[in-house]
Amino acid sequence: MSDLEKIKKLRQSTGAGFKDCNSALKESDGHIEKAVEILRIKGISKASKKMTREANEGVVGISGDSKKTSIIEINCETDFVAKNADFINFAKELSELNNNFSSNLNDLKKSKMKNGNTVEENLVSLIAKIGEKITLGRAKTISHNGAKNFIYHHTIVKDNLSKLGVIVSLESNDETEKLNNFGKQLSMHVAASNPLALNSENLDKEIIQKEEKLIYEELKNLGKPNNIIKKISAGKLNKFKEENGLMTQNWVMEPKKKVKDILKEISISDLQIKEFYRIKIGE
Repeated sequence: MSDLEKIKKLRQSTGAGFKDCNSALKESDGHIEKAVEILRIKGISKASKKMTREANEGVVGISGDSKKTSIIEINCETDFVAKNADFINFAKELSELNNNFSSNLNDLKKSKMKNGNTVEENLVSLIAKIGEKITLGRAKTISHNGAKNFIYHHTIVKDNLSKLGVIVSLESNDETEKLNNFGKQLSMHVAASNPLALNSENLDKEIIQKEEKLIYEELKNLGKPNNIIKKISAGKLNKFKEENGLMTQNWVMEPKKKVKDILKEISISDLQIKEFYRIKIGE
């Protein structure tokens, strides 16, 4: 086998560039297997240097069925790479695996992919090949007995990959088209309105405290006296809670009504919103 043929074979098996393959073959005295090991070591080195950079682009993958549904965020540095075929193929397979492992990222990283390598190994190889930081971000699996899951993708990149993904889980004795329609609409609402909790009273205390502090600082900078700040702060904080609790949000399809009003109006038997989860790239 000529040197050129060896370089070609090495490029096909590793995805590394011509110069890197040529250098590795020289270092390994022409042994392809040793050259693969050298490139892998160099790939790990290259990958580690890139891990300090920001990765605010990427895709959201959703997989599973209406009983068990999983969502995962795969990040990269640029939108160009987010549309790269190798990145897309990796993300699609990873999304399916994520559902198998119920969003346990530690188990997911150790799991084998179709090429026989682990997710972690393939991630390192992909970083070395593409030349950007690539990370696994947020992940969530939703599954409730007696509930049905609905999904929504916004800005689809390909198939089950998008820039914004939502899962909504609804429990009901009603299996009619009415439930399906509401499930789709609620998923779209969550995508657009980004609620932080089901009810305003369930909002994270840290989020409330942070918002309270921001409101206080804002009013203080405007030169308001403390007694006025206290009154205005209470009103602003209540509004914040109302706007970020799903049930008290204005319904996207009919803004004059709240989500809780729509739930009463549609009269679906024993309807309960069990859970929802939303991931938007770069957020």
